[in-house]
Amino acid sequence: MKIKLDIVKYRYLCLCISAILLLPGIVSMIYSMFTYDTHTPLKVGIDYTGGTTLQYGVQGCIKENMDNNGISYLRTELNKAGIENPNIQFLNVNNTQQENTKNVITSVVSIGTHFIDENSKDVDTITKVVGSVYKAPELIQVSSVGPTLGKELFHNSLIALSFALIGIIAYLTFRFQFDYALAAIFGLVHDTIFILGAFSILGLFYGVRIDALFVTALLTVIGFSVHDTIVVFDRVRENLKYYSKKMSFGEIMNASINQTLARSINTSFTTLITLLALYFFGGVTTKDFVLAMALGILVGTYSSIFFCSTLVEIWEDKKKNV
Repeated sequence: MKIKLDIVKYRYLCLCISAILLLPGIVSMIYSMFTYDTHTPLKVGIDYTGGTTLQYGVQGCIKENMDNNGISYLRTELNKAGIENPNIQFLNVNNTQQENTKNVITSVVSIGTHFIDENSKDVDTITKVVGSVYKAPELIQVSSVGPTLGKELFHNSLIALSFALIGIIAYLTFRFQFDYALAAIFGLVHDTIFILGAFSILGLFYGVRIDALFVTALLTVIGFSVHDTIVVFDRVRENLKYYSKKMSFGEIMNASINQTLARSINTSFTTLITLLALYFFGGVTTKDFVLAMALGILVGTYSSIFFCSTLVEIWEDKKKNV
């Protein structure tokens, strides 16, 4: 059994790399909890807070010298008109939007704000303000989520995550030893914190908000990550049957990782190719979902090889020396 990658030798370096990956996101989430009005570690969308999103097809800014497509000026004007803390995004035009508009539009301005009911005059106010900044604005879509439904979606998302984790813990404990299951759970926590931290940073600097699709991506990443970890642990268990008397546990762990390394990298690489295609050529509404998936695949592959395996090896080494 020829060993190419010596994980055991650099096990503490692997743990340091994990700490470096997680620390910025943790700091960002703590800072966000004190900064946002919702006191959440990430900037949440109207799916969870409740609100209304209006999309306008426009032909560009009235003033050509406006920076950042006039978003800063539009936000200021909306605040003056009584629309507080609007979430404004500039989107590319897709074929469906172009076909359903009267005028030829070059961009779509998406404005997220508080919940607006049918009898509210806020829509006319927002339309008037948009018309003062952009040429030929045309309201092409209005979508609303009530505050009650937003809270229900948030609670259901937490329940879904909890059930997924409980099911994984139960399966891994039954399939492997408890210390293996514990290492896999730490790996899932590692991957989850990394993704949450990355989107917390994106929320602070680019205004990225999470929605129900983000939770879907998180659950998918958890499943992919634990699957990759199980492949490595299963190979360790098989090798222990045949080489436990000839090799140390660290040597068996190294050999097992190298035996599954090509499989893990190839699976992740082919998945990333698909995700990158979806990110660059897919719709605007799925970009954040695809980005969460791509980040999860990358960190999940890393944690399965360098983090979870390292934890098991350290634990077994401690038990041996006790």
